[in-house]
Amino acid sequence: MSDVLRTPDECFAGLPGYPFEPHYVAVEADGFPPLRMHHLDEGPADGPVVLLLHGQPTWSYLYRSVVPVLVEAGLRVVAPDNVGFGRSDKPARTTDHTFARHVAWLRSFVTCLDLRDVTLVAQDWGGPLGFSVLAAEPDRFARVVAANTILHTVDPALEGRLTWAVHGTGDGRVVLEEALVDYLLLTQRTADLRASDFVGAATSRALSPEELSGYDAPFPEERLTAGLRQMTALLPLTRNDPGARIGRRTMRALEEFDRPFVTCYSDGDPATRGWAEVFQERVPGARGREHVTVSGAGHFLQEDAGPELARAVARVVSET
Repeated sequence: MSDVLRTPDECFAGLPGYPFEPHYVAVEADGFPPLRMHHLDEGPADGPVVLLLHGQPTWSYLYRSVVPVLVEAGLRVVAPDNVGFGRSDKPARTTDHTFARHVAWLRSFVTCLDLRDVTLVAQDWGGPLGFSVLAAEPDRFARVVAANTILHTVDPALEGRLTWAVHGTGDGRVVLEEALVDYLLLTQRTADLRASDFVGAATSRALSPEELSGYDAPFPEERLTAGLRQMTALLPLTRNDPGARIGRRTMRALEEFDRPFVTCYSDGDPATRGWAEVFQERVPGARGREHVTVSGAGHFLQEDAGPELARAVARVVSET
């Protein structure tokens, strides 16, 4: 059994723009005792639930400018930190972190809080994890806003559809974007892995030193970074990858999802470019919807256009 670590609370004191009270729930996954998962829970307790999911290398701090706008719109905002990130528990071994366990931890979170009639907002890894929970618990989800996210299935049908290519071709071959492979290898090989380096490189505006420090707050020492490193290594690069099998199963569920599904992608994110159109074509609930393109924003559109993203989410809730 691996050690389970926690970032000291004092690391999160005084973060700019993040005045929210912490909340915790015990979550479970196969092979692990219950872990403590942190989340924000803001707005009216009886309001429509918006579930904000982050990816790698971020945590709920990413949504600090999104939350107040949604609360003002009368929505209950729940924003968890994935296991291994933010204020959530951090299993110490990289191999503790698997795609299936992250899905199970998030599913446990949703069921423990008994979230229903949920509007799912998924960015980056929030998509593969959140969509997989939706596939397992479809009756809990009323609508989806997909924001700069992906669902790598390594499907040969993705050829020519994505700026960052990840698709099978022929027998036993794949086509991979060089930048994606470089990114993955860097996270595994660098001695000093800092979340702020990646966030700062993928926004259109320059973040302040204090804001960048907020992304490094959960990881004051190397031994706390197992999840930070491993989540990138879990990116499916072949059709045989366990994550690709999960992705294909999840895509089949999305192809049956007929509730509102709106894409909200920025125009400055090559890593996810093409996925908005894939989802619009494959998800029944996306057809005929008013999809959103955010101008002048990078991969982390919450940093570049947080209030705009929040207004788009509130509009989807109010109109559907």
